[in-house]
Amino acid sequence: MSPETPALSQQDERNYTSLMNLLGIFFGFIPSLVGYLVWKDQSAFLKRNLGSALNFHITMAIVQVVGVLLFFTFGMINLAAWVVTLIFSILAFVRTREGDDYQYPLSINFIK
Repeated sequence: MSPETPALSQQDERNYTSLMNLLGIFFGFIPSLVGYLVWKDQSAFLKRNLGSALNFHITMAIVQVVGVLLFFTFGMINLAAWVVTLIFSILAFVRTREGDDYQYPLSINFIK
């Protein structure tokens, strides 16, 4: 964190990470990526949780691309990926809103 960058309050950390988790339902990995790039150096909490969200949403994007490619054979893959994304993003929203870390299951760790 640079000297001129003010530290984020605990409430701001919770608000930002929970919002990025919720926006991931509609916009995929983009909100988590933007949040990670903006706040990773300002907060360890945001770095951990947005990194986890980013890994999860990238994994689900890959699953959805594979689902589109295999649509005629396995048409339910995209629906299942969307349901999993919805459920785990809401769980992440609730947990991070309470100030807890949330590690998404079923994700590939692209960001460490």
